Amino acid sequence: MTLTEGKLAPDFELPSSTGETVKLSDYRGQRVLIYFYPKDMTSSCTQQACDFRDRHEEFKGLNTVILGISIDPMKQHDKFIAKYGLPFILLSDEEHQVAEQYGVWQLKKMYGKEYMGMVRSTFLIDEEGVLLKSWLKVRVKGHIEAALEALQQL
Repeated sequence: MTLTEGKLAPDFELPSSTGETVKLSDYRGQRVLIYFYPKDMTSSCTQQACDFRDRHEEFKGLNTVILGISIDPMKQHDKFIAKYGLPFILLSDEEHQVAEQYGVWQLKKMYGKEYMGMVRSTFLIDEEGVLLKSWLKVRVKGHIEAALEALQQL
């Protein structure tokens, strides 16, 4: 599935690191930056999470909530949050249903093997639930700056 900027982002409901179930629609009135990432505790995913952590106050100042989504179970998210002091919510999409809705559950190749997995991607959603911007197949370096710049231009 391909999402279209300017259209409503698919709503979803997932378990969160707060212990509650979170819906995208819970955040109406705020901007939401959703970032999908492959796996907790891996080098690139850790770098990305720490970059978001280090700039969290800037996002907050721009009325933007950060939600990280991977297929890791909540127990793994809890360890990841504790180890790196992450101040934002992580959501568990173990059955990759939301990843499929957002078109980021795709065929990947590594070392000559093919498998289905999460493609690192970010989506910026406005206060009404409309998709403003998508970053697909994200490279970690410089991505947080690009997301902040997009927010500042709104």
